Amino acid sequence: MIHAYVPRDRVVERIEVPAGGKVPDGTIWFDLYAPTDEERRGIERTLSLDLPTRENMLEIEPSSRLHVERDAVYMTATVITHADRPNPSSDVITFIVTRGRLVTLRYEDPRPVRSFAAKVLKQPSLCSKPEDALLGLVDAFIDRIADILEKVGLDLDALSQGIFRDAPAGDGRRSHLDLAAVLRTLGRNEDLASTARESLLSLSRLLRFLSQALGIESVKDRKARLRTMFADLESLSQQASFEAGKVQFLLEATLGLINIEQNAIIKIFSVAAVVFLPPTLVASIYGMNFDWMPELRWAHGYPFALFLMLASAILPYLFFKRKGWL
Repeated sequence: MIHAYVPRDRVVERIEVPAGGKVPDGTIWFDLYAPTDEERRGIERTLSLDLPTRENMLEIEPSSRLHVERDAVYMTATVITHADRPNPSSDVITFIVTRGRLVTLRYEDPRPVRSFAAKVLKQPSLCSKPEDALLGLVDAFIDRIADILEKVGLDLDALSQGIFRDAPAGDGRRSHLDLAAVLRTLGRNEDLASTARESLLSLSRLLRFLSQALGIESVKDRKARLRTMFADLESLSQQASFEAGKVQFLLEATLGLINIEQNAIIKIFSVAAVVFLPPTLVASIYGMNFDWMPELRWAHGYPFALFLMLASAILPYLFFKRKGWL
C-alpha cells in the first residue's frame, strides 16, 4: 500500500496510489506499507532509486542502515511496535530522503506513523519539506517512547507497592498465583524498557547521521529542534535504564518472596514430620511380634499406648509453639 501526501493550497491531501498508478505531482512524502513487488518497482522508477529489501532492512551494521547512495540518503531505524499488546516487539522502518521527497518503507503499522499522518492533514507546515516531515516522524516516535516509559514507571510503582506491602492480618503468606502474575508483568515491562532503549539508541544514530548527511544543523530552526530531540533522547535513555534496573530489583525481590514462601511450606512439613515421629515410634514398638511383652496382657495396656502416643505428639508441638516455629 502506498500513500502520497501532497501539499496543495495550504492543505495536505492524502492519496492512495494504486499499483502501477500515476504518482501525484508535488508529493512530499511517500509512505509505503508492506508494498507489493509492483508497487516497489513503480516507486523505484518514479524516483530513480533502489528500495532496500526486507532482508537488507534487518541488517544491523551501521554501514548498511545509514548510507548515502547517489543523491539519496538511506536511514533505517529500529522502532518499538505493538506496545499495547501482551507481547511487545520491535521492527525496522527505512527513511529515504531524495530529490526533495521523503520515502518511508515499513512492514508494520506503528502508532507514531498514524498519529503523525493525522497531524499532517491538519497542519500542512509539518510536511512542507521532506526534512521537516522526517523530523516530525522521529519526534512522534520519541513522544510514543516517552508515553511507554511513563506507563512502565507507573506499572512498576504499583508492583512495588504490592510486593512490599504488609500481609493482611491473619495471613502470613502471599498467594503464589499473585506472585506468578507479578513475574509475568515484570517480564512484559522489561521487554518494553529494553525495546524502548533499543529504539532510542537507533533513533539517536539516525538523527546524528541525518544532521551530517543533509547539513540541516545549518538551519537555525531545525538546529534548535535537533538539539531538543537529542536532549529528549538522552533523558529517555537514562529513564529506560532506570526502569530496567528497577525491573531487575523487583524481580529479585519477587523471587526472594517465592523462596520465603517455599521455605515456610517446607518448614510446616518438617515440623509435622517431627511431631508425628514419636507416636510412630511408640506404635512401632507395640507392633512388634514378640512372644513375651508385659503390656499385651495388661488390662490398661491399650489405653496406656494411646496416651503415650498422644503425649509424645503434643509435647513436641508445644515445644515448637513456644519457640515460635509455628
